[in-house]
Amino acid sequence: MPSLAVWKFASCDGCQLTILDCEDELLTLAEQVQIATFAEASSAMVGGPYDLSLVEGSITTPSDAERIREIREQSTTLVAIGACATAGGIQALRNFADIGEFTSVVYARPDYIHTLATSTPPSAHVTVDYELRGCPIDRRQLLDTLAALLVGRKPRLPAATVCTECKRSGVACVTVAEGIPCLGPVTHAGCGALCPRHHRGCYGCFGPAEDPNVAGLALKLVDDGMPRADVVLALRTFAAWAEPFRAESRRDEEGEP
Repeated sequence: MPSLAVWKFASCDGCQLTILDCEDELLTLAEQVQIATFAEASSAMVGGPYDLSLVEGSITTPSDAERIREIREQSTTLVAIGACATAGGIQALRNFADIGEFTSVVYARPDYIHTLATSTPPSAHVTVDYELRGCPIDRRQLLDTLAALLVGRKPRLPAATVCTECKRSGVACVTVAEGIPCLGPVTHAGCGALCPRHHRGCYGCFGPAEDPNVAGLALKLVDDGMPRADVVLALRTFAAWAEPFRAESRRDEEGEP
């Protein structure tokens, strides 16, 4: 029986809770695999090697960096789940500033704090086989990926944008119809266009799509009246450290044309 391990690094546990929220499907999954390690669900821990590891969270300390390498060595397939594990998460906002200044303000004895200067996804440290985006991940995408890996099939992970999901679902463009700023044109698909379905703009929690024209969208947002400072804030949320969002937010912050 294949073994499954679920690991946590710096994160809010939301993606692990999405796994638990699968409920009936999780019971079926438990019949097909040995859940070797999943601290959110059980205190039982079985040593590796593991056929499949799901990793939530970003790498923020030296011990994290060492542990993700150990997990990689013990795992046949490693899947990063969620914005923290695919783009560094909200905690990656610290990457734009001085970590020494932060620790000196927050902690009475910052010399006791052992942390890395940056918050980065596991892929910055080890090879990651697949990534499930989102904050949190989409349960349907999770179940499809697990089912695919269990039968030896390559997971179907969309490479399109949220705009594509809106068109396929018949959801009117919130920018065109209602004048609402939206990151859908540059954001990776997978959420089912959840926010536009509820008349709000996409805020990019699934991270940048493949080869996105972020500069073009930023220019459109500015032309529509959004201050450049607000464009920076829009790009610096759950996937702030993903390269396309990071580069454009820095360009807008510096006021480059």
